[in-house]
Amino acid sequence: MPSTTGLSLKPGIVYGDAYAELVDHCKRHKFALPAVNVIGTHSINAVLEAAAKNGSDVILQVSNGGAAFVAGQGLADKQRAMVLGAVSMARHAALVAEQYGICIVLNTDHANRSLLGWVEGLIDLSEQERGRGRAPLFSSHMLDLSEEPLDDNLAECERVLARLTPLEMSLEIELGITGGEEDGIGSAFDEDAAENDRLYTQPEDVLQAYERLSPIGHFSVAASFGNVHGVYKPGNVRLRPEILKQSQALVSARCTPEDEAPLNLVFHGGSGSEPDKIAEAIGYGVFKMNIDTDTQFAFARAVGAYVREHQEAFEHQISPTSGHPLKKLYDPRKFIRAGELGMVERLSQAFEELGSKGKSVSSAPP
Repeated sequence: MPSTTGLSLKPGIVYGDAYAELVDHCKRHKFALPAVNVIGTHSINAVLEAAAKNGSDVILQVSNGGAAFVAGQGLADKQRAMVLGAVSMARHAALVAEQYGICIVLNTDHANRSLLGWVEGLIDLSEQERGRGRAPLFSSHMLDLSEEPLDDNLAECERVLARLTPLEMSLEIELGITGGEEDGIGSAFDEDAAENDRLYTQPEDVLQAYERLSPIGHFSVAASFGNVHGVYKPGNVRLRPEILKQSQALVSARCTPEDEAPLNLVFHGGSGSEPDKIAEAIGYGVFKMNIDTDTQFAFARAVGAYVREHQEAFEHQISPTSGHPLKKLYDPRKFIRAGELGMVERLSQAFEELGSKGKSVSSAPP
């Protein structure tokens, strides 16, 4: 069953030209893909199940903390654990992704300078894979050097993108500060500082990034427009998507007059954002919106409901009232599955909000 969206790609993890085509397709048809942080096979499976159920392609994201968690909290070498865990998730995703009949982008999330070793360790392994004639481990990697001077940020991005391009991989960069913290990257968001100029990227900085990186390879930009990681009281996060519009216009006027939206834009800190602001950002070229806090809560809430419903099973192996074994209720697969279904429900809402439901470009059904 071919795609009905005008683009047809092989289901499974995409990279290189296929990834670039998927990004362009999202921008051209004004919808975005949710980028969901995963911390194990259970959350990977939940994301893929939700995407297949809703007929949408999707982005899986691996943070440094999520990767270390997968490798095991008992490992003393945390740097090694981050690499091993990320590889483990990439292997699992690659093994099952095609079976869901959708296209999957596999991306590592925020990496500041202290985490460059983690990213470069994964690039080393992708170089080995390419040397064996196989696909790279990831579709793209992200560098978040936004707290550094712009020139230092872009110089490091140039160096890493030069390594990724021969591997048919993309780079995601961050310009301006996305408030809040995600897996140790960033800092606590001061709700009284929502007007902080550092939360708003300058279009001139985006232009400089485009001029320096576009000759090297494929990249995307997380340009800050007031977005913040986490969920906060209404009114404390002031989104200004018009910054994205201004950035596209400046780059187009200076570099690509034939293309009104040359930038591949990313929306970080998407959880809890107003639907109208999401729609406006997508209209300006956002193809990817990160969602983590909301899916964590959806998983936790569903598990909590299961535990409350079966409280006896979490206190006794044998029911003190009926004398029956309770193993079928406290089996971890039961409450983990409840959590997965909670994620599926929340992500179904996200596919609707981002306009990607029913728009998978995969050439095969699940």
